[in-house]
Amino acid sequence: MNDNIKKRIEELVNILNKASHEYYVLDSPSITDQEYDDYYSELLRLEEKYPELKREDSPTLRVGGEAISKFEKVTHKTPMLSFDDIFNEDEIRAFDERIRKTIKYPTYTVEPKMDGLSGSLIYEKGLLVRVATRGNGVVGENITLNAKTIKSIPLRLTKPIDIEVRGEIYMSKASFAKANMERELNNEPLFANPRNAAAGSVRQLDSKITAKRGLDFMAYFIPNPRDYGIKEQSESLDYLKELGFVTNYKLNTTASSVDEIIKDIEKLASIRKDLPYEIDGVVLKVNNLDDEEELGYTARVPRWGIAYKFPAEEVLTTLKEIKFTVGRTGKITPNAIFSPVHVAGSLISKATLHNEDYCIAKDVRVGDTISIRKAGDVIPEVVRVLKERRNGTEKEFTMIENCPICNTRLVRKEKEADYYCPNNLCPARKIENIIHFAEREAMNIDGMGESVIEDLYNEGFITDVTDIYDINKYEDELMNLEGYGTKKISNLKAAIERSKSNSLERLLYGLGIRNVGAKTAKVLARYYKTLDNLMTASTEELTGINDIGSIIATSIKEYFNDINNKNIINKLKEYGVNTTYINNTEYEEKEEFKNKTFVLTGSLINITRDEASKIIEDLGGKVSSSVSSKTSVVIVGDSPGSKYDKALSLNIPIWNEEEFLEKINN
Repeated sequence: MNDNIKKRIEELVNILNKASHEYYVLDSPSITDQEYDDYYSELLRLEEKYPELKREDSPTLRVGGEAISKFEKVTHKTPMLSFDDIFNEDEIRAFDERIRKTIKYPTYTVEPKMDGLSGSLIYEKGLLVRVATRGNGVVGENITLNAKTIKSIPLRLTKPIDIEVRGEIYMSKASFAKANMERELNNEPLFANPRNAAAGSVRQLDSKITAKRGLDFMAYFIPNPRDYGIKEQSESLDYLKELGFVTNYKLNTTASSVDEIIKDIEKLASIRKDLPYEIDGVVLKVNNLDDEEELGYTARVPRWGIAYKFPAEEVLTTLKEIKFTVGRTGKITPNAIFSPVHVAGSLISKATLHNEDYCIAKDVRVGDTISIRKAGDVIPEVVRVLKERRNGTEKEFTMIENCPICNTRLVRKEKEADYYCPNNLCPARKIENIIHFAEREAMNIDGMGESVIEDLYNEGFITDVTDIYDINKYEDELMNLEGYGTKKISNLKAAIERSKSNSLERLLYGLGIRNVGAKTAKVLARYYKTLDNLMTASTEELTGINDIGSIIATSIKEYFNDINNKNIINKLKEYGVNTTYINNTEYEEKEEFKNKTFVLTGSLINITRDEASKIIEDLGGKVSSSVSSKTSVVIVGDSPGSKYDKALSLNIPIWNEEEFLEKINN
């Protein structure tokens, strides 16, 4: 009996995996959706009844399994290096000229640059055993359970071989639209773009959530192609398709001159909007693998390839309204509200206009046709106004005189571009202050997002940040609010309780002191150790701290001299909120780093710039973006820029990456 069951399970797995290959790779299904569903249901029933017979390449694994507590770190067999970016035709020609100094007659592959995240897939005897993210190129995260839910990743190859395959995990435009529609219905923040959505989806601790996100995978690279008799990059793609992978073979081309490359890029750019997924450029690779080997690598990038990035997409729309919003400091921001348009993968309908001076300089008017793009493919911005399309009905910009929320007269300080609402009791300011206090970089109160805070404020449960810690008295009323069940309230209370134990720098940042960002808050917390010490510090003492200038010092004194702010701090103390600095890092402060200013330049190999910056701060140092006479040390990676030259001219000590790692590990 068991032999018959085992045989039937194997038949069903083979039928379903063959059907997936035909659907995703060949685009030529041989069975109907209904037949697939029937076979799948039969397999599911048999596996539930005979779990010991379940195969490791069963398609039922794609629904996700048990949640995990964290992602394990994995070291890549060979580093996952990225390509240098270029942005125009001149840079393409320069790349070609550089290649021709070594390779006389090169040919190139021209491949669409998928806008997702890189993944490394390891197969043993044809069976998928591990999937990892790129991470910092050397060390990534094990996302195997989540990756197995992606239907375009083969669980078993068509050949029983050992191989590593690299490609792009991405979210199609349709899946992105569906995911954001669901998030909107659930009052969750929308994903900014498909790339962010894909990155967030593969890092879910519960693979069942990943399974619902509709991710895809496109294979594009084999790290050791010669082991499989491959001589050209274009052959790699054919071989990947043969193994059962989805590739971009229909869009990939080869070119032997810059003119041909430009022509291929223009063709891809022209069909970009019609593709079912986002691409943000083109990857150029030397096609011949012997030529690739001769060209080799720098310490951080291949010399045989380059990534051409498309210019930021611009879309025309009509400016419907200029709406003024109030920030937590009282800052008034004019915002362009326009007819919704799709830009770089998402639907947008507003963009900041920054301040009065910006609006006047742009001469932006309600009714104008405006050009919109996403700066860095993330932040919407108004690029230009098409004044030639005006018909005389447009309304000129006029700066408001009173706060749009509380009607208080606005003020604009000398030498500042922004207007402010000076009313500390302005409802908009109070809500924004509470939102800021609860956010991740500040007190990190999980579950207390913008919509929850607005609910609590509108119901009268909270009026300032201190009321967060007295929310228990409204538990019965909360239960009566739509969408607030026992579990949600319990989780919120637990997150609030946890926030009481935060280190001082989180509290300082959360208080919203003007000109005090997260980095400055950390500097102050490390220096003064307690909130009381900081509150009694003089302006002269504050300005004596590196990176604390007179503007920041004045803002700090003004904040702590305000009676309302003093009352808030006293209440927070009464509720048990920690007001001391907690050094909870794995590094102890070192004299070589303490109170010194570091600048990073060039690309690091064994550690990311963000990781290096955090370690420097943990050791008591500060990280600056520019070199000056106040700089203590410049840490130099591969291909350093002008900061390195300036450090040499100023006689500033220079460490390479190896020296830096040695000093932090000693």
